[in-house]
Amino acid sequence: MASSIFYTILRRAYHTRSRDVNRHNLFRRISPLGDPDNNVASVLDQWVEEGGKVKELELQRIIRDLRSRKRFTHALQVSEWMNSKGHFSFSPAEHAVHLDLIGKTRGLESAESYFNNLADQDKTEKTYGALLNCYVREGLVDKSLFHVETMKALGFGSTALTYNDLLCLYANIGQLEKIPDVFAEMKANGVNPDNFSYRVCINSYGQRSDLKSMEMVLEEMESQPYITMEWITYSMVSNFYIKAGLKEKALICLKKCEEKVGKNGLGYNHLISLYASLGSKNQIMRLWDLSKSKRKKQPKLNKDYITILGSLVKLGELEEAEKLLMEWEVSCHRYDFRVPNILLIAYCQKGLIEKAEAMLRCIVGKGKTPTPDSWSIVAAGYLGKPDMKKAFECMKEALSIQSENKGWRPKPTIISSILSWLGDNGSIEEVEAFASSFETKMLKSKEMYHALIKAHIRFGKEVDGLLKKMKADEIPDDDETKAILSSRQQNNPNPNTGDDA
Repeated sequence: MASSIFYTILRRAYHTRSRDVNRHNLFRRISPLGDPDNNVASVLDQWVEEGGKVKELELQRIIRDLRSRKRFTHALQVSEWMNSKGHFSFSPAEHAVHLDLIGKTRGLESAESYFNNLADQDKTEKTYGALLNCYVREGLVDKSLFHVETMKALGFGSTALTYNDLLCLYANIGQLEKIPDVFAEMKANGVNPDNFSYRVCINSYGQRSDLKSMEMVLEEMESQPYITMEWITYSMVSNFYIKAGLKEKALICLKKCEEKVGKNGLGYNHLISLYASLGSKNQIMRLWDLSKSKRKKQPKLNKDYITILGSLVKLGELEEAEKLLMEWEVSCHRYDFRVPNILLIAYCQKGLIEKAEAMLRCIVGKGKTPTPDSWSIVAAGYLGKPDMKKAFECMKEALSIQSENKGWRPKPTIISSILSWLGDNGSIEEVEAFASSFETKMLKSKEMYHALIKAHIRFGKEVDGLLKKMKADEIPDDDETKAILSSRQQNNPNPNTGDDA
């Protein structure tokens, strides 16, 4: 919870998310191109060839939406297409967005090159700020400070945005003790801290367990007439109180948080998670029902169910969690296996491995294709039981659907344990099939070769070829390897030939 709040606070953006993403057919063509290797420029060219009109405002909205979804490569492609066609003249603000996207996708050197090649009239506070943001993102203290001094000399540096970048810099590199100094300098130079500035400073004290200083900054923030207090601030402070065991102070802050949350779904999720940390099931369910009544026109999202299920599981309320999972299955628009995975993990942690497998197979029986993670969770459960045969079967299920989940990687500890068991109990074909099924996801390992060697020895097969491959893959034959090889004499009197005579 703390880390999610922390990263929410430090999230840096130059945009606001578009609310109605389906209003243009052009966007509907671009939106499904999830793979960064799919070039958006060809879609835009085709759109124009078909007679479609391209408006600058529409392209800007598309770029904003793509950035909000962290699809930076596609956002940059749209921006480059705009720039290359000559129909649209970039303003300094658009140059700043373009520079930021270059920094995110191609690195700092490319961003600096783009900035240096800008015309003098485009080197404004916005483009200087975008380059500073690149330095901050990379954690480059010296470059950031030098750049800020340059901005100040040009009259660009005395803004809340610039100081917020410096606050982020020290937060990102873990030098939290420097944040109050930057905050004090900001005020001394007549720059009013905004909500973001106050939150980073409050967070710096909370992270260091200096709750007295944290409270002083919070009181100052609340007293500022130009500041509108937001739920996220009270949520953050509540979290620090909970960590410190100050339940009464946490409850006061949580009440203030609830007063500010309005219809914000993320806010309710934070409240539910925080009350879960306090062990209050009644408050969790009250807030769940309250959020539904206040957000009648906003259907519950998968992330909302992930939060409530995780909170109930944390309190050991599995029956209540099962009811809500059934509610979600009836109402969900997109079946996201991260939701049932929460219960799978809970069952496995409670030793209810067979129940977890039965639940997963029931979901599969309804025509749903799970992610490899789902099977991997159950496999890990059987591993801890231990029931190696069942762990092996579940891991095979996970590996059989890995092609549809390119980013998935099996946990090395699970793979190693199963390989070790297979080496002692499986056939050569089983070991080879299992090893080959994940070799595209993981580098060849010592454990893989050891399993193959043990299986070959048990069935009286030669292992010299495996040893040569092992050497070619630069995997040393250590004491464990030698111990396995020494068993050849017991299993096979003629290990070089594989004959059993």
